[in-house]
Amino acid sequence: MEKIESSALKTILLSKRANIYYLEKCRVMQKDGRIVYLTEGKKENLYWNIPIANTTTLLLGTGTSITQAAVRDLTGAGVMIGFCGGGGTPLLAGTEIAWLSPQSEYRPTQYVQDWLAFWYDDAKRLAAAKKFQEERYAFLGRVWDKDRDLAAYGFYSDDLEAIAPAFHSQIKEASNVSQLLNIEARLTKALYKHAAQITGTENFTRCHEDGDRANRLLDHGNYLAYGLAATALWGLGIPHGFAVMHGKTRRGALVFDVADLVKDAIILPFAFTSAKEGKTDQEFRALCLEKFAAYGALDFMFDTIKKVSAQGKGAGC
Repeated sequence: MEKIESSALKTILLSKRANIYYLEKCRVMQKDGRIVYLTEGKKENLYWNIPIANTTTLLLGTGTSITQAAVRDLTGAGVMIGFCGGGGTPLLAGTEIAWLSPQSEYRPTQYVQDWLAFWYDDAKRLAAAKKFQEERYAFLGRVWDKDRDLAAYGFYSDDLEAIAPAFHSQIKEASNVSQLLNIEARLTKALYKHAAQITGTENFTRCHEDGDRANRLLDHGNYLAYGLAATALWGLGIPHGFAVMHGKTRRGALVFDVADLVKDAIILPFAFTSAKEGKTDQEFRALCLEKFAAYGALDFMFDTIKKVSAQGKGAGC
């Protein structure tokens, strides 16, 4: 078999790749020049190919193992690898995934230099945080305005002003990140309430551990968004620790900032509708990935990060 050079595996831009994989109870390895995962059955073992050149993120759940050779080829292709618990939820205390970031001295320096140029300035960092919230709300409106599946349930962008009145003015007037976090929390809480009412989910309370079906799907979907966010940041060469919203001391907090750009628009409503319809984890995961692709979620993350990093050159947000 002809050997494929690792440089050839980067021809598909990270923002244009189609696949996110979540695997459990299997072994990931290199076999015959390919990356495969092995599932063990009673009668036979089956190998399944992973098209790494068209993959952004690989999430490894419970009962998985991975070989060093597989990691070498995955990182050579620019695939972000994450370890998580069952169903895509985190391993420890419901906090975060342990990410393995591909290492390369040839990633672009432009964006991290621009990012650091503003990050140490409190006023500019606040402006960046506001830009994230504005883009998040705009994306929410675009998705809810166009998606027929959401419209069938009664999710409409026209309702957003009633759900979160004066959101734009509140964001503009916020004088610090703590105020922004409170505004964000009120928005998300209002969206939970709206989604619960529309889908007939009674007595819903957001719970990150041992919650109902909607809560478990929210956790599951959020970690798909974290995978996209980590991939976008790695692709642009910006370290995950330089957050603008979630705190300067929280490891990987910028991943959460970027993931929030798409969570309310896609993960939140479809977690509720999927719970009502009794979708399996696999069906919900497939639906989320379909919507990510349909609305260019990864492209949107890349574009927003680039816009915010431009502030470092004095362009403003």
